[in-house]
Amino acid sequence: MELEGKIVVVTGASMGIGEAIAKTFADHGASVVMLSRDAGRVEAARGRVGHGERTLAMACDVRHREEVDRAIGLTMHHFQRIDVWVNNAGHGLLDSVAQMEMAACREMFETNFFGAVAAMQAVIPVMRQQGGGTIINLSSVAGHIPLPFHAAYSATKFALNAMGKAARVELKKDGIHVLTVCPGYVRTAFSKNAIRGNELKRVRPESVRGITAERVARAALQGYLKQKREVIVPWTMYVPQKFYQLFPRVVEWAMGRMAG
Repeated sequence: MELEGKIVVVTGASMGIGEAIAKTFADHGASVVMLSRDAGRVEAARGRVGHGERTLAMACDVRHREEVDRAIGLTMHHFQRIDVWVNNAGHGLLDSVAQMEMAACREMFETNFFGAVAAMQAVIPVMRQQGGGTIINLSSVAGHIPLPFHAAYSATKFALNAMGKAARVELKKDGIHVLTVCPGYVRTAFSKNAIRGNELKRVRPESVRGITAERVARAALQGYLKQKREVIVPWTMYVPQKFYQLFPRVVEWAMGRMAG
């Protein structure tokens, strides 16, 4: 197996994309540490992932650096190294820029962005000492195309894209690879679990069903194995991303028509 003997840590692993990544990497031979704010839910997810002899579940809120440090310490105690760290913890905020609560915006940044950056800062010394490793940041196509009524969420992903891609250049000399994974629409409970604000509209076309979390996990695995800089999944999302770069006014007009 491609990942035999590798130690992988996944944040936000109690459901959805995080759980799917944990299972995919474990299925390919890795030992996986699954982290989530909810200890009960992440333990249940560990049961669904299987490979009980090679998986571990822990409570960890990435908004608190001391909890991240504790998770790293326990992982090192059990496995002596961390080969892959996956920053997946995050949630959405559905609201307009004019109406959104600033407290909700700041709280989302604490998880989606600052939590990921703090985790990077915590795990980089470990990877440097052991001679290398990989950090995978779960971003979004919304980190390339700002979504109306999801603007704050898009902002967290734009910021994460910039931080990860800059870190990739900085850490290359240390043998640390940074991969950014940008899914499009995914069939998960993301929208149901998002913070719902005062002005609720959507720009997602009714005809788009979205891809599975398992497909995102497979894309993350292939991006890791091929040492890619960025993976956009599905590949068809490259088209609107490039179109937005070339013709932003057209894309903004279309999103304005869809908002409702």
